[in-house]
Amino acid sequence: MQTILSIENLSKVYASGFHALTRISLDIHRGEIFALLGPNGAGKTTLISIVCGIVNASEGSVRVAGHDIVTDYRSARSLIGLVPQELTTDAFETVWATVSFSRGLFGKPASPAYVERVLRDLSLWEKRNNKIMTLSGGMKRRVLIAKALAHEPQILFLDEPTAGVDVELRRDMWALVRGLKANGVTIILTTHYIDEAEEMADRIGVINAGEIMLVERKDVLMRKLGRKQLTLQLEAPLTAIPAGLAAWGLELADGGTELIYTYDAENERNDIIALLKRLGEAGIGFTDLKTSQSSLEDIFVSLVSKDPAAASKPASRPASQPATPAGADNGKGQVTSR
Repeated sequence: MQTILSIENLSKVYASGFHALTRISLDIHRGEIFALLGPNGAGKTTLISIVCGIVNASEGSVRVAGHDIVTDYRSARSLIGLVPQELTTDAFETVWATVSFSRGLFGKPASPAYVERVLRDLSLWEKRNNKIMTLSGGMKRRVLIAKALAHEPQILFLDEPTAGVDVELRRDMWALVRGLKANGVTIILTTHYIDEAEEMADRIGVINAGEIMLVERKDVLMRKLGRKQLTLQLEAPLTAIPAGLAAWGLELADGGTELIYTYDAENERNDIIALLKRLGEAGIGFTDLKTSQSSLEDIFVSLVSKDPAAASKPASRPASQPATPAGADNGKGQVTSR
């Protein structure tokens, strides 16, 4: 796939000696949705700020569609749109004026039709003549998104865009993101809500303590690191696991009435068939079975946790249950931050 953003050996060391980023190398593909996940202070916002020209790197290079962000900064920045975490708008301007002005800052010719389309997509059209100071927090967030899209960028950074906003805005935004992707725009997002990354992203990057720990396609990541559990409801309780079943690492639960098998998703079919055959040979019957699978949240926690085994026993939704839709605020996915 074609690379639109190339980051090579990027580091940031502050005057205090704090290493915010350490030799980050990352390629982002054109037209993909890339989710950057990490705990508080991991370096996500610092990385985004360097690419967008807000913070200077200590070393390394960044190229946007072949344009160096230092030596060819005008061309590089004209391709980037940023939706920051903080609400930074001119309180006394109208919605229409601030979005139109943002378009002009990048040398784009006036296009009332395009600005209108952006405002309508974000449910801001009825507020176009309102001063920003009169808008609610959610509406101000919509204005930030409209400003970022005003100059028709090829790359859109969404830095925790849905933190503290209503469900309606989340739905509107993710619908807009899907439309932008369909038109070839590259989306790079950080989010509090792991479910959003699991629902929306093509690839996942995990950053911790200023270093990239992992970059992988979402489906491959789930397959490689995802863990599954098979729980069997036994016909008769067991007091101990028979010696002939020791190789499976089985566990007894609920007073010996449940038998639990934890396994890698990649080896699902052969392992389960062999296990069920061995159970039959051992005369162990069961009345019911169910499976559960680790979610992206489980995988993320295990990667950044001091205990890598944190996600080895998935406690997430059953495999047959759909993921929480993007934008559904269930309060359980808020793991990452700045």
